[in-house]
Amino acid sequence: QLQVAESGGGLVQPGGSLKLSCAASGDIFSHCAVGWYRQAPGKQRELVAAISSSGTMKYADSVKGRFTISRDNAKSMVYLQMNNLEPEDTSVYYCHAGLSFYSDWDFEFEYWGQGTQVTVSS
Repeated sequence: QLQVAESGGGLVQPGGSLKLSCAASGDIFSHCAVGWYRQAPGKQRELVAAISSSGTMKYADSVKGRFTISRDNAKSMVYLQMNNLEPEDTSVYYCHAGLSFYSDWDFEFEYWGQGTQVTVSS
């Protein structure tokens, strides 16, 4: 089993930066792909950024060049550095961990955090 919890959200002005953290507890973290999702009211949840167990990264087109995902397996932590934030980035951000015995990106087991609010406003 794996537990994940997000932190680091808050209120920031457009053009500002935030760093989100996802803390994981469990022995399987290093084997998991980890992603950051966001879901704004009235919208579907979307993948923002993800990093595989081997360190391969992918990003939504809307955040490329602005957001960076990273992981520290020794600390069982995943981070999302968010730069040049825009009002459109306002959302609840969720940490997700996925485990598969067969695939890098299709999972047999999935774990979700409870979310952290990011608000970008002047």
